Amino acid sequence: MTEKSSLEPPQEKRNDPLDILYQDDHYVVINKPPGLLVHRTNIDSRESRFAVQLLRDQLLRRVFPVHRIDKPTSGALLFALDEEALIRAQSAFADNRISKKYLAIVRGHPPESGIINRPLRKLLDSNRKSKSENSQASETHYRTLKSSELNYPTGCYPTTRYSLVALSPRTGRRHQLRRHLSGINHPIIGDTSHGDSRQNISFRERNGFLRLFLHASDLSFKHPFTNEPLSVSAPIPRDFQDAIEACELE
Repeated sequence: MTEKSSLEPPQEKRNDPLDILYQDDHYVVINKPPGLLVHRTNIDSRESRFAVQLLRDQLLRRVFPVHRIDKPTSGALLFALDEEALIRAQSAFADNRISKKYLAIVRGHPPESGIINRPLRKLLDSNRKSKSENSQASETHYRTLKSSELNYPTGCYPTTRYSLVALSPRTGRRHQLRRHLSGINHPIIGDTSHGDSRQNISFRERNGFLRLFLHASDLSFKHPFTNEPLSVSAPIPRDFQDAIEACELE
């Protein structure tokens, strides 16, 4: 079986237009593909493609990312079209008036639902492993949507367990979902920084592909200019759906 890359989108799709989920005079929401950085960063200085640049060229105007999601994460990403819109949206994020929901495939069988309240030290851009001295309050709500147990071994276990979980971060710390799930021993499949390497290798060997199976599925907030409720859903990418089927989590 030909192995798909875990780091980059297929070459024929690298120059496809970004999928715009919503657009008005102030904001744009795209469905960011996995493997695309939001903007230039010291963490991946060799990368030359960024969502900011691609969306700017696609719309032929300046765009301002309101928040960011990790390079390997897919899903809903909000941009402002002017500085006033940026300020209002970032204020809404700071006041926790913007709700984000994610889907993830994780190792094992988490409880039916729960809240992870675990302070996290800030990850620094200067070095992948550098962290601040002080911890920041961090909270994630989760709900297990479906679980499976497959009849093949992984590591020292005779069977392999997966779960599909819905995640709602109440704070916006870097790698929060990845670190919180790892902290309760249910790391996200495909997470090479905080995950289970044996589980990742097993998935790749059996299925021929691997990525971080984390998707920003929903973004909801009151429009900062109209005060009308706005909810945007990002369709699950094909490779994520393939993984759901491979893990028997449909």
